[in-house]
Amino acid sequence: MLPVATGIRIMYCMNDTLRDYQQEMKLRLFKEWELHRSVMVQMPTGTGKTHLLAAIVREFLRGSGSRVWIVAHRRELVEQIEETVSRHGMSKEDGRVRVMSIQWLSRNRKSMDEEPDLIVIDEAHHALAETYRILWENYPEARKLGMTATPCRLNGKGFTDLFDSLIASWTVAEFIGKGWLSSFDYVSIRANSREQRLIDSLKKRGADGDYQVKEMNEVLNRETSIGRLYESVERYARGKKGIVYAVSIAHARRIAACYSAHGLEAVAIDSRTPASERRELVEDFRRGKVKVLVNVDIFSEGFDCPDVEFVQLARPTLSLAKYLQQVGRGLRRSADKASCMLIDNVGLYRIFGLPARNHDWAAMFEGRMIGNALSRARAETGRLSVSGLLPEEERQREDELEVVITHDRLMDFLTNREDSATEKGGQPVLKSYYDRQSGLWGLRRGERMTVRPRYPEVFDICGNRAAVRFGNNRAGVVNETGQPGIQLDRCRKMKFMKGDLLAVTDCAGNESYIDLKVNRTYREKPVVLSFGCMELPYGGVELLKVGAFFFSRTGKPYVSMRGWIRTASTFMTFI
Repeated sequence: MLPVATGIRIMYCMNDTLRDYQQEMKLRLFKEWELHRSVMVQMPTGTGKTHLLAAIVREFLRGSGSRVWIVAHRRELVEQIEETVSRHGMSKEDGRVRVMSIQWLSRNRKSMDEEPDLIVIDEAHHALAETYRILWENYPEARKLGMTATPCRLNGKGFTDLFDSLIASWTVAEFIGKGWLSSFDYVSIRANSREQRLIDSLKKRGADGDYQVKEMNEVLNRETSIGRLYESVERYARGKKGIVYAVSIAHARRIAACYSAHGLEAVAIDSRTPASERRELVEDFRRGKVKVLVNVDIFSEGFDCPDVEFVQLARPTLSLAKYLQQVGRGLRRSADKASCMLIDNVGLYRIFGLPARNHDWAAMFEGRMIGNALSRARAETGRLSVSGLLPEEERQREDELEVVITHDRLMDFLTNREDSATEKGGQPVLKSYYDRQSGLWGLRRGERMTVRPRYPEVFDICGNRAAVRFGNNRAGVVNETGQPGIQLDRCRKMKFMKGDLLAVTDCAGNESYIDLKVNRTYREKPVVLSFGCMELPYGGVELLKVGAFFFSRTGKPYVSMRGWIRTASTFMTFI
């Protein structure tokens, strides 16, 4: 286990400037830092990652840490991060916190005579480049923190070569349901539309595995396509301020010219726009002087303007990260907007689902799942992803765009899903809750508290059981009243599996599996085999197949033989 630095101990103190979920993430990070030196944190776009980052850095410096580097992948983000850090009392002149782009650091690293105690990687899903790896090799003793909304890559590579573990926050749906993110209306081109057929014709791929920009520009940078983009904004976002994501610089400028010609004040911003001019245009947008910012990936990450009222997707992509980063610009909550209008002119929801769809970030972080487009069939049958949420007659209109979901229907869906979280007996499901004052977790059913806050961490809940970390840092399984059923040594994580099994990852990263029926531990993942009717007394038998061996799930060890069982009837005869 890595030694716990004094600065990290101090960071356990509460911070009134953080929201509850940010405080929760901070505490989880500190716990994880006790076990690992390099940790990635996932929080959706618009939930205050940079604010949390600054709070972590400030408390790190209050402890034993003396120098922090914050590394961004684009120079445009450096100034924004510096401003946020400065608001937390750490000015640029102080010298203890340095914010730099990875490009600047690559050029100047050898001339720097300082070593950081903490290296923070902003937008850490970009951290697979060799330039980032050098930081790990040259500063092995520094703690590492990666911040991202989307821990996934188009090439399917995970992040475990740089980061030891991932801490994931609530889902987008949960943030919307709790009022921390804005709800949204979503409209999209139809599956059989002219625009969708053009996009389906794209065959070439760039070096990153996404659509080739040159081919996209040739196919979509046309007067008719741009005219339909304007018509979409005019119909669904008239009078609103918003951001448009374009394919190329030429495409962005042509869109801005078209919108402005129709009386909608729009400007194009790209990598060639001088920094001073860019700041001025963004400020004009904030004040309402400019209604539309058309950009090429400039505002996919790091753009902070809560009153974005619509987002228009005019750039096809195969990257889940790019899709979520773009739509996320409109989900930041603002008192001046009831919801955000998402205008999908390239049909991305059919391959990614809607923005409130849940994602298996752990699988993508570990490289077990690619962060690219889902198959269209999967997306169209996934939760929160189809226009089937609307009446059939409304979907059959001949309009170029269709309404996929309205913000009212979205909130009804999220509310009903939360209300329907009951067990077969009708009582609410067992859940964990966080106590801000103590920094501990308890258990509840609906509004009824079943266990007062006492656990530093709740790993997972299934039925009447909760996998928790106790105050002595050991782990175990308790029932809804907190009575221990299984007590274990220290571990990294626990997760319930189907068939009354518990997966346990120890501090060294080794996995084992516990049969909760008989409290037996296996080093290999078991497969549950059922014979006969399990609902009747003595009417069926369950075995666990572990490798080439079979084990009983009753209190009697009646079989543990290699290659013995051939059929269910043979086994029943044996019993």
